[in-house]
Amino acid sequence: MKIAIVGFGKMGKEILSATASFGDEACQIIDPFIEDSRITSKTLDSSTLVDADAVIDFSSPSSAVDNIIMYSKLSIPAVIGTTGWYDSLENIKMLTEEDDNKILYSGNFSLGVALYLRILREASHLFNKVDSYDVSLREAHHRAKKDSPSGTALMAANEIINNLDRKSKILIGNSDGVISSDSLQVTSERVGFEIGLHEARFDSINDSIILTHHARNRGGFAYGAVRAAHWLANTDRRGFLTLDDFLEDLLEGDR
Repeated sequence: MKIAIVGFGKMGKEILSATASFGDEACQIIDPFIEDSRITSKTLDSSTLVDADAVIDFSSPSSAVDNIIMYSKLSIPAVIGTTGWYDSLENIKMLTEEDDNKILYSGNFSLGVALYLRILREASHLFNKVDSYDVSLREAHHRAKKDSPSGTALMAANEIINNLDRKSKILIGNSDGVISSDSLQVTSERVGFEIGLHEARFDSINDSIILTHHARNRGGFAYGAVRAAHWLANTDRRGFLTLDDFLEDLLEGDR
């Protein structure tokens, strides 16, 4: 399989290693800013993507919207790992609704994170029946991470909001006063070289139950992204797809 890698930062380099482990060819490595002899083009356009069976994009929030629209218009299956653009999602869908596209986007492509989100969904169902527990989310990443909170933290927050009736809105960061009972607080830390920590704390007067995912390295993210690209290139599904769609087929078989 021929994969175009868009964005050659830390994750782009991990993606390159992962493509090799799958026996794939990185037919293009595209990044306008980084100087590296492995980069094949500084420009993303139809000519640089002509041989690609799929794209894996870990670029930047500022370029993500234009990139996704291009992939959609060209009908190239695209795995989007870039975060920080989700407020434009509905607008992109409107602009590309006539396209025959396959766009898979996620704040995290780690299969461990996908399973963690499923566990968090089920936990929220259980705690929905026990109203003595409050809940909060905490995430930590390295100092150079550009967005806050992380895309994964927002995915986790939505799992809780959608499955725990007493939480209806997300409070990002700290409050100036008392936090309303229907607010789910999501806090972020940016420190050192932390790869990624996500923690959901269910807290009562008697005890706490803490569900944690802690990434040891970026290899799991890259492996999941390449595996997702294989799935995307071969699935009959169309449109804007999520990690949940991928995981559903992975766990239950193609439908």
